[in-house]
Amino acid sequence: MAKKQKKNTGGTGGTPATVALAAAGTAYTLHAYEHDPATPSYGEEAAEALGVSPDRVFKTLVADVDGELTVAVVPVAGQLDLKALAAAVGGKRAAMADPAAAERTTGYVRGGISPLGQRKRLRTVLDASASGHPTICISAGRRGLEVELSPDDLADLTNAVLAPIGRG
Repeated sequence: MAKKQKKNTGGTGGTPATVALAAAGTAYTLHAYEHDPATPSYGEEAAEALGVSPDRVFKTLVADVDGELTVAVVPVAGQLDLKALAAAVGGKRAAMADPAAAERTTGYVRGGISPLGQRKRLRTVLDASASGHPTICISAGRRGLEVELSPDDLADLTNAVLAPIGRG
């Protein structure tokens, strides 16, 4: 069962993502759950633990678009369309980034990468399906911790481009 906490103040023990949300004065709900290290899909685990439809839980992926790391935020129920991601940012080719480079650049570990509070702010693309929901869940910066917020707030905070980059 997930624990809920309304609008975290970003005090001690916060992640860079929750600190960024608090600093911006953005309304959000924090959801913690017991993470199983053996799980094959962190996002699907989060959806199940939170009792939320997988189309409302979004995963943060880091791709290399023409030599520049780019964040893609897509529903956990689907996959990232790399060609669509490249097109969304005016690029030609996209491939998944090296996991070590993604971790080093964002400051987060794989399975806990958040589009918020990254060590180096990366260009971000949010799948257009997010706008069909009043709120979505994204990683709060560590495995077993999700933040629920409006897709508009996420797009504003990350300067994200909205584009149809998910498939499936």
